[in-house]
Amino acid sequence: MQPQAFYRAVADDFSAVDGIIKKQLTSKVPLVSKIGDYITSAGGKRLRPLLVLLCGKALGREGDDLRLLAATIEFLHTATLLHDDVVDMSGMRRGRETANAMWGNAPSVLVGDFLYSRSFEMMVELGSMPVMKILSQATRIIAEGEVLQLSKVRDASTTEETYMEVIRGKTAMLFEASTHSAAALCGATAEQAEALRTFGDHLGVAFQLVDDLLDYRGDAETLGKNVGDDLAEGKPTLPLIYTMREGTPEQAALVRKAIQKGGIEDLEAIRAAVEASGSLEYTAQLARDYVARAIKCLDALPASEYRDALAELSEFAVARTH
Repeated sequence: MQPQAFYRAVADDFSAVDGIIKKQLTSKVPLVSKIGDYITSAGGKRLRPLLVLLCGKALGREGDDLRLLAATIEFLHTATLLHDDVVDMSGMRRGRETANAMWGNAPSVLVGDFLYSRSFEMMVELGSMPVMKILSQATRIIAEGEVLQLSKVRDASTTEETYMEVIRGKTAMLFEASTHSAAALCGATAEQAEALRTFGDHLGVAFQLVDDLLDYRGDAETLGKNVGDDLAEGKPTLPLIYTMREGTPEQAALVRKAIQKGGIEDLEAIRAAVEASGSLEYTAQLARDYVARAIKCLDALPASEYRDALAELSEFAVARTH
């Protein structure tokens, strides 16, 4: 795990969450445990459970229930990854083969279902109806976000407004659910709960904006996935939407054709067009704006090393290269 201060602040809790994840992955069906362990041990950042721990401790909470909530959030996230890779026909994630590439689509979908089911068992164990309400609604909204994104594949008329609706559902919602459920578990004041809910939303939006930016500015080895994956799938992300709206007629036509056709035959020309049109800087600046608004939300929390770690984590979200 990376040595940033925001991990060190909750190192013992983070280690305990790993233990819960390993324990909850056990199944009498060996393939379930095998696939579950493969994807959870892939070395992801685990930002969502980290948010749970930092928000909880910023509110003065200690104990096993906070760790269990963090593990629950990670199970929900991992389930979405398994399903997303099948839907997107992805062959690479976090620098190695996806589960669907290793074992096939059917086992990946079914193990994703197992992880969703296990996460709801863990929610029941927590015994908090407010948490259950937040996470069950979040699960629905995430699914709706993924379906909305699917409906916009190869649709070059997709607007920035629709794009923002997609990323708020498919990505930002779980960030929001992480921070909001931590507040609910801790019995935060209404003001603190709303501030943390908004913080999670803004941070999640910024995180996805950077992800979509890196699809054109990054490289496969650093990203741990194939550069141009979004373009290959015909996904109209913000760098493309902005280029069609603000670029030259030639740049707009090139991008429009690429979205409608899918594939990465024109990837280098597209990368040059989105850079020249100013869309990557526009996307980066929007991400920075959302992070600034997220950090402002933290004023509702008492001063502590955990609040500082949340601010540092927010800065990391836009400064990262993968």
